[in-house]
Amino acid sequence: MFKTYILFSKSRNRYYTGFTGDNLQDRIRKHNSNHNGFTGNSGNWQLVYAEDFPTKELASQRERTIKKWKSRKKIETLISSAGFEHSDSKSEGSAVRTRVLPQNNP
Repeated sequence: MFKTYILFSKSRNRYYTGFTGDNLQDRIRKHNSNHNGFTGNSGNWQLVYAEDFPTKELASQRERTIKKWKSRKKIETLISSAGFEHSDSKSEGSAVRTRVLPQNNP
């Protein structure tokens, strides 16, 4: 199983979209470690959205689709549509809902 996910950094007030076949919590720990790259040096990335996919190709395709949006409002609408109410001041303690999509519906 593969996941496409969205992280939010309160200190940067930014979203990050990625995909992985690894354990999602391990992947988030890597994002929060001190490293070079977009998510490095913050240490406060929180999972706000995730979708499951049966193949790496579908997860990667979904990641690219979300990244092409380049619209914060559209990303926040996606997060809200999954039942996650996210705002800069209410991000702690909220539950993340994961959508499982059929293989032919990316």
